[in-house]
Order: sequence, then C-alpha cells, then structure tokens
Amino acid sequence: MDPKEILKFCIEKGLLIDLETLNLFNEANDNESMKIIIEKLKNHTQKRIITKNLFEQNKEQVNEFFLALPKENQKKLEKFKIKLGLQIEISKEVSSEKTYEEKEGKKQGEKKQLEIFDEDVRVLSKTQSFKKKIEIGDFVKNLRNRFHEMKNILQEHQELDNLISINKLFRRGQRVSIIGIVSDKRITKNRNILFEVEDLTGKVRVLVNQNKPELYKQAEEITLDSVIGFTGSGDREIFFANNVVFPDAVVLEKKQSPVEEYALFIGDLHYGSKLFLEKSFLKFIDYLNGKIPDVKEARAVEKIKYLFLLGDVVSGVGVYPSQQKDLEIEDIEEQFQGLAELLGKIRKDIKIIISPGNHDGVRLLEPQPILDEKYAWPLYNMRNVIFTGNPARVNIGTKKDFSGFDVLTYHGFSYFFYVNNIPSLIKKGLNAPEKVMAYLLKNRHLAPTYTSAQYFPFEKDELVIKKVPDIFVSGHTHKSAISSYNNVLLISTSSWEEETENQRRKGNQPDFCKVPMFNLKTREIKILDFEDKK
Repeated sequence: MDPKEILKFCIEKGLLIDLETLNLFNEANDNESMKIIIEKLKNHTQKRIITKNLFEQNKEQVNEFFLALPKENQKKLEKFKIKLGLQIEISKEVSSEKTYEEKEGKKQGEKKQLEIFDEDVRVLSKTQSFKKKIEIGDFVKNLRNRFHEMKNILQEHQELDNLISINKLFRRGQRVSIIGIVSDKRITKNRNILFEVEDLTGKVRVLVNQNKPELYKQAEEITLDSVIGFTGSGDREIFFANNVVFPDAVVLEKKQSPVEEYALFIGDLHYGSKLFLEKSFLKFIDYLNGKIPDVKEARAVEKIKYLFLLGDVVSGVGVYPSQQKDLEIEDIEEQFQGLAELLGKIRKDIKIIISPGNHDGVRLLEPQPILDEKYAWPLYNMRNVIFTGNPARVNIGTKKDFSGFDVLTYHGFSYFFYVNNIPSLIKKGLNAPEKVMAYLLKNRHLAPTYTSAQYFPFEKDELVIKKVPDIFVSGHTHKSAISSYNNVLLISTSSWEEETENQRRKGNQPDFCKVPMFNLKTREIKILDFEDKK
C-alpha cells in the first residue's frame, strides 16, 4: 500500500497523521478500507490528529469498524492490526442478536442485565459498578479525570494559542492562554466578575471587566466547576481576560441514512400515578400497531424501528413526601408489571430503549444504572427491550457504509439548577428545556456544577460529553421542544401525566402526549399528538 495515498486522503479531510502511524500503513493491503476506518475514527473521536495511541484508546470502536468490513477486506488488514497492537479479532463471526450473558458471560450472584446486542442498536456506554465506600479521594480522582478530559477538548480550539499552565504565569504584558476549573465566582464592588481558576499546577484570579460588554455577557454564563479556557495577560496574582473559550460542541455534518426508518422519543410516563394518561397512551400503541385509517401514514408507521423511553417510566414509591395520595398503584413492582403489559402490546419489531429517571427505583446518584431487575423483572422478559443507564450513548441505524446516528440520552435532573442560576436561562425557565440542553453542550458536560445533580464519583466522569452526539434527547421537564445546536438535534420529551400541583407552583407549563418522530433518511421530524382533548 502506498502511504502517500493515505497522506493525501488525510490532508483532504483536514487531518494530520504522525509519521509512525503513516509508516504502519505499509502493512495494510487495502487502501479503500483504510480510508473508511480513518473516516470513522475521525467521526467517532472528533480528533484531527491520527496517531497509534488514538487507535489504542478506541479499541472497541475500531474493532466494530473492522467487523463492518467485508470478510475478505478484514483478512487483508490482519498484519496492519497486529502492527498496531490492537489485539482484536477482526474476522470472527458476530451474531446479530445476543444477550448480555451470551456476550460477557454471567457470573454467579451477578445482577442479570438483559441488554440486546443488535446490528441496529448498539449501547456504546457501560454502567459502572462501585463496590467500596465512597471517600474524599474518589471525588479528587473524578475531578482530575474530568479536568484532563475537558482540557483535551479545549486544546482543539485554535483561539487558545500560546497555551501555558497557571504556574508559568509571570509577566503581565505577555498574551497567553490558560485552561482551568472554576472554583469560585463573585462580583467585585466595581461590578467586575472575578473568578478563581485552578489547574493541576496552581490557581489564579481571573478578572473580566464590565467595560467589555460582550465578554462580560459570556462570563456571566460561566458556572462553578466548569472547565474553561481564557486568553489574556497577567501574572500569578491576577489574570486579565480578553476572551473566554467554552469547550463547546463542534459543528457536525448532518448525517442521513440510506434507508428510510423512524425513531420515536417519549418520557415521563409515570405509570402508576392517578394522573397517568392511559387513554392517550393506548391511542399511541394503536398508532404503532398500524391501527389508523390513513393508508399512506400506515405505510410510514411500518418503518418505525426505534422507541426511546427517557426515564420516569413509572411513578415510583416514596419519591417525594405524601406521594402515596397521588398513586393509583402503591407497589413499584406492580407498577412495572402494568407498564410491561402496556409495552407488550407494541409490535415486536420495534426496539424499545429504556433509561431510568429519578422515579424508577434506582439510585439517584448519577450516572444511574439500568432498571433494577428486582422490581422491573417484567420488562426483562420482553425480547425487544434494551436497557441503558442514565446518561447513555446509543447508536441506531448503522448500515453498510453508514455509521448510524449517535444518540445521547439524559433524563435531565440537573436542568433545574441551571434555569435558576444562569442569566440567559432564568428568563426562559423550564419552559425552554432546549436552551438548557444547548448550554450543556456548550460546556460539554451534563452537570458541570457538582451541586446541580447528585453525583457518584467514579474515576471516569461519565457526564462529560466526550463525543458530540448526532441527537441529544432528554425528559424530566415534561416540556416538548425541538431545536438544533451546531447540527445536533435537540429533543425534549413531553409527559404522559397530567399537570401536577408541584408544576403549577413552579410555573412549569407541561406538554402532554406529544411524540417526536425522526426520519433517519430525510432528517424530517414530525410531532405526533395523542393528547385526549377534553
């Protein structure tokens, strides 16, 4: 293989490739396949520099890329794979559908996790387990890991030129850039904004002058514990900022599947509540099963392949004081039984992807694990149900020569904090959840401030948005919204529970029984309405 051809391909795609990796391409005997692998690796990692380490750090995904190639092409690349040290078997047979036990092996006493592994639906995120007592050191490791992840993202921004660590600040006249985590924020008596920012080498005060209105407006949006880049000048005592750089979501290409099929998104069913809108939900099920008079629309319904349920699928028990008076079903296991009966009426070729919320009987600390089989066992008996944690990354619609859509799901527990603390969001409140979602994409984190969500300090911070998704969908606010941010489709789901007293007090104006239907081929999105108008 001619490495020059790969080098030319990388340049055309705006990529750099290091010499060591380029030389390894001598072992590859298939130019076109390697171009496909590089393209997919670029889209997956969103990195502009191709290195051997990049392949190693993304072994699982690279394995999937190889397995998607025809068998004869896989064999041609065996030597290349060995040289890269990936140690992956790229020519093995993979069945289209396997349970978690078949794929991973089930150990005695281990919690059963019946995730379906399917060629059309791949759960890219994994639920971590934490078996020891939480200590202060766990939070320190978590923050360090978060800082490193966010720093790597920020280093891709060209605005942060002449980047140095905080302990290297020594001369005020020199224009430099720093990256740090915001540990404090206050307004001075002169109405300037003063941050305390730290990295692994030290801390410094960063001042944003009120006489710079655009910069000041940006600085107002910065929340505690977020990792931000600043350019300006200063020394170890104080740094004067003239630019603020958020990690932000890169602008993605607008993917389009070669096959026409549909994905639907719902959440906040609250099954078991006296306010559950069962009549409307049964109308929705009839629709999914093609029980509609319009022949043309019935043909489109046949192409619905994916149904996402974004948490609070049941009402739960003891979630808030005196909840019992609001419950039609007072046992959480019976709630899941009733829900399974309803979902069981849906035709079996639709993949139902379920993630938990704060009502579903799992720990409130995020990231949340999959639904507990102890209570949700009726759902585990359904072969077309796929369980994920919260948050989760799920890939749908992968086809030959098409990488599918990456969907980021998050129930949205942190949203209340930001609508109460970020100036641009306070005006909109919870009635514009898509604004909060765009804000979190801008910060590349689902809960940048520690107090915005109850947090489980895994060493790896699963709430970092390391890879920008094609679709970001959430619930919790009970508000239907569709928007776009840097070509990321933003979807907030409505509720299947009538307006509650708590929502009336907060001024939250919920939407009911609205179902976004996304066409993977045309990217058209249609809102189906199943609300029973009284």
